[in-house]
Amino acid sequence: MKPSFFKNLGPHDLSTIKSEINCTADNKKNAEFTKLVGLTSLENNTISFLYDNQELKNYKFDNTINYAIICTEESSKKINKNIQKIVVKDVHHAVSILSNLFYREYSQEEINTFPSPEIGKNSIIQDKVIIENGSIIGSNVKICNGAVIKSGCIIGNNSFIDCNSVISNSIIGDDVKIGRNCSIGQPGFGFSIQRSNNENIFHVGRVIIQSRVRIGSNCTLDRGSFGDTVIGENTYLDNLCHIAHNVSIGNDCVFTGMNGIAGSTTVGNGVLSGGQVGIAGHLKIGNNVQIAAKSGVINDIDDNASVMGNPAVNKYKYIKQFKKTYG
Repeated sequence: MKPSFFKNLGPHDLSTIKSEINCTADNKKNAEFTKLVGLTSLENNTISFLYDNQELKNYKFDNTINYAIICTEESSKKINKNIQKIVVKDVHHAVSILSNLFYREYSQEEINTFPSPEIGKNSIIQDKVIIENGSIIGSNVKICNGAVIKSGCIIGNNSFIDCNSVISNSIIGDDVKIGRNCSIGQPGFGFSIQRSNNENIFHVGRVIIQSRVRIGSNCTLDRGSFGDTVIGENTYLDNLCHIAHNVSIGNDCVFTGMNGIAGSTTVGNGVLSGGQVGIAGHLKIGNNVQIAAKSGVINDIDDNASVMGNPAVNKYKYIKQFKKTYG
């Protein structure tokens, strides 16, 4: 059986959960919960979470299955009374604690019990490459010295991975080229800020790189927290790009050197971004958007827009203001 990327430590009952976090909950439903998941992945006997700034209308709640929602007192009033609620003061801190209750990395001893790596025909694996058990490497793949392919990863046919890149928690399509010194699939920068002792969120998501993607040297792609980080087909990343957790980039995009995209932003198809662009988190960038170099994007951008500046605005508005100011 193919292993997953992490070990699930569930199920946990409500009394265990209440012993880990400061909360109030309805004890009438004494179910055991198998997983902590995002709202889009609710299933029977799971726990999810709702932040105060999330819109309930964006999610579907199935009243025929058993699950619980971690939320604040304010948000609990908006949730159907038939849904079990675990009420806390700080949702983010509760999620951080429970993520580590439900999940952990596999130990090396456990990885050693997984099936040996599968390597396809005509693939070239250089001498100083590490490929852990449970991984699947396609045909006509070349992996260069110093690269590390962690347990459970899938590398598609005709792909190339240059020296010293480390890939974990990732599924990579066909004809993907990854430059040297890349880090793909490590946990994202997600944690609860607590005085003297921040609490990391265990990231259970993956990095999904679709076919014909090019990733330059020294790029970093973080895996998702409770969803996936996705790079669409035929998208190119130049050197020194950082893609944070839960980011989704569409097809046929180009990001030149030193671009950074913060967590949970969605980028459409056909987006072109100049060098040293920064895109804030939780934004929606439309299709066929063009972003000038060194722009700072802090708001959603509509389809077919061209923007520049910091903060980034319509390029004609920016140019007009620039001429007015500087002549």
